[in-house]
Amino acid sequence: MEFFLPVAQVQVSILVILLLSFIVGFVSGLFGIGGGFLMTPVLIFMGIPPTFAVANEANNILGTSVSGALHHWFRKTLDYKMGITIVAGGVLGTAVGMLIFAYLKQMGIINVSITLAYIYMLVIVGTLMFAKGYKELINIRKKIAVKRKAHDHYWIHGLPFRMKFHKSRLYESAIVPIMLGFIVGIFASIMGVGGAFIMVPAMIYIIGMPTKLVPGTSLFVTIFITGLVVIVHAIKFQTIDFILVSVLITGSIVGLHVGLKVSEKLNASEYKTLLAILLLAVGIMMGIETFVLEKGSSLFVTEKAGEINNKLAETILALSANNPIVYGFLSIIMVVLIGITFSYARELVHHVRYDLDRKKYNFFK
Repeated sequence: MEFFLPVAQVQVSILVILLLSFIVGFVSGLFGIGGGFLMTPVLIFMGIPPTFAVANEANNILGTSVSGALHHWFRKTLDYKMGITIVAGGVLGTAVGMLIFAYLKQMGIINVSITLAYIYMLVIVGTLMFAKGYKELINIRKKIAVKRKAHDHYWIHGLPFRMKFHKSRLYESAIVPIMLGFIVGIFASIMGVGGAFIMVPAMIYIIGMPTKLVPGTSLFVTIFITGLVVIVHAIKFQTIDFILVSVLITGSIVGLHVGLKVSEKLNASEYKTLLAILLLAVGIMMGIETFVLEKGSSLFVTEKAGEINNKLAETILALSANNPIVYGFLSIIMVVLIGITFSYARELVHHVRYDLDRKKYNFFK
């Protein structure tokens, strides 16, 4: 089923994007990772320009983060005060990141910069994850218990402006989470990722947050940072494509909740090595497409469309160009509503099953 993306100006298969977004969402839910650093390269492979891939995946991450954060809110595993402190730095980082994005775009090197950033990130993260996963796998097979510190103490913990974070039971400088948010904001602006690959390890090993509070707080932060990124992209660069976002959020959020359900019954840590190999493969494929193949050729054939041939596409393009603020907020409202709907639906199913199990228990008691 081919469909024209009016803003990105390419012809794509909706079913293929739906399937791929479901797979990435499933992997995200299964391993507890953000899918942005995997989905954005996939969109680039399909012929969608990197600037559009970054903006629309940021919008997709916003919706899935709302859904995931609500899941943790229901279970009271979210530190709001820590999250808001990180967001304060994230706003500053996003502003700096968007300035860098605008400069690279003006220089005409934004697309190659995004591609190179993803190649390096996928190879580095994939290599580190492979080494760690392989070591954990060896320890599991040898039944070796690895003792880990809660977190190490660095010079940054002695910085001023100390605050109490009651939920996390921490008393440390607010500068540390603000710095973390600043770095995440820059990455989110340029690469369209939620920044979980930086945020989660830093929250655990540097800030020292309890592990159970990290995923929910990370998702809470991502909501605000990606929301700001989407608004700026919609207003300044007109790179948000309503149709693409609709397909991405539908596949991703269904896959996310399926992955979360499977992760409850599966020890995903044993399969992290396979995920690392996948990341390395994607990074190598991007490198081949960038440096080896001739310009204009691609590992994936996607038809560039030159004409708008339906009313829906014309309406979306006109709204994006003439009312970018309204258009940006509409895209945000859409993904947020979808995220909220899926979270409440999953919670309703959870309560219904719990009530049924309790009635069965009382009946046979």
